Amino acid sequence: MDPLSYLFGLEKLGIKFGLDNIRAIVGALGNPQDAWPSVIVAGTNGKGSVSAMAETGLRAMGLRTGLYTSPHLVRLEERFAIGGVPVATGHLVSAVGTVRDAVARLRADGRLDTEPTFFEVTTAVAFELFRQAHIDFGVLEVGMGGRWDATNVATPRAAAITTIDLDHEWFLGHTIAAIAGEKAGVIKRGMRVVVGETKPEALAVIERVCADQAATMVRAGDGVRAEVLRLDGGRPVVALATPVRDYGTLRLSLGGRHQVRNAVTAVRLLEQLESCGTRVPADAVAAAVSDTRWPGRLDVVTDPAGRTVLCDSAHNPAGARVLADYLREVHPAGLPIVFGIMKDKDVGGTLGPLLPSATRLVVTHAQTDRAVSATALAEAAGRAGWRGPLDVEGDVGLALEAAWRHTPAICAAGSIFLVGEVLARLRSDT
Repeated sequence: MDPLSYLFGLEKLGIKFGLDNIRAIVGALGNPQDAWPSVIVAGTNGKGSVSAMAETGLRAMGLRTGLYTSPHLVRLEERFAIGGVPVATGHLVSAVGTVRDAVARLRADGRLDTEPTFFEVTTAVAFELFRQAHIDFGVLEVGMGGRWDATNVATPRAAAITTIDLDHEWFLGHTIAAIAGEKAGVIKRGMRVVVGETKPEALAVIERVCADQAATMVRAGDGVRAEVLRLDGGRPVVALATPVRDYGTLRLSLGGRHQVRNAVTAVRLLEQLESCGTRVPADAVAAAVSDTRWPGRLDVVTDPAGRTVLCDSAHNPAGARVLADYLREVHPAGLPIVFGIMKDKDVGGTLGPLLPSATRLVVTHAQTDRAVSATALAEAAGRAGWRGPLDVEGDVGLALEAAWRHTPAICAAGSIFLVGEVLARLRSDT
């Protein structure tokens, strides 16, 4: 079996928490995650944006970077960026083969009791790719939770924890405090931890873990002035000053007022590296928030006919509320919304905040067994109170056309898988 077929064949195993498998695998590889310094980013929403900003800042310093994120939008290679560029397919295939062979040896001699999951193997692949590429610094985005996430076998120099909201409750718990406890599992002894979350129940948990680990907790917003002067094409222009320095006026490259909090978290994370022996100049920090590209998040894409779609992977209620705020501010008259979501998500809670901004609703589903069917989404929309125009279209391309029939500007949201299919159709550079 070729390496990529082997890897994708592991998807059927689903999600498994625990570090035994990944520890065995990276041990057999010689612990590649220890070959380079890193930072790790956990959270419910915003962790991808903060990871991307941190990597951009490190790269602006002239460092050779590795960025590991998940899931991908269109191509698996996106998960493993080296120097800001997705890894070459040949290098990815070779690294998967290396990890697959290590797993086979572990299984043969009884050191690995079960087959590893897709995410465990992709995480080991990321570590191996980054070692082979001789990166100077890695940025690791936690997949889910933190305590038992495969990325947590690394020992980063610093961590960031972004917002904490209800998501993946079946795995992480049904309260903010419980979920915060899982996210705080990335905190290692003596590290510096930047916390973008402000909910008291979450902060109490994180503060307790930091005390137990003799870690330094930095509340991202303390002593920070981040004044939004205006929106420029949906992107905030911010006067930013932290306890470390005054950065002046910066235009964020990512859209939406919510990105101000993410930018502050990323800036404070980069600043903590000064205490770890890495000098981070002001221009690199400015580049982190001004030059980052992060597709599929309030991302406007244009088709050959000049029609546009605002893509956003708002896959849980908190993300949907952020998108709803953006739509009210930037598109006050509303837009047709193409919506699709996965079965393990809060369908009504995610769809509900978007309905007031929808001039028309087109429900669809991405081409994965994990997706809620378009028919079931139509029923869910009715239960959520939708009484406006509704189209039910199982094919994403036809769903876009159904929305575009009414206006040349539309929105597609609800799942990163849906957004990935939209971008695969409309964008060649993803």
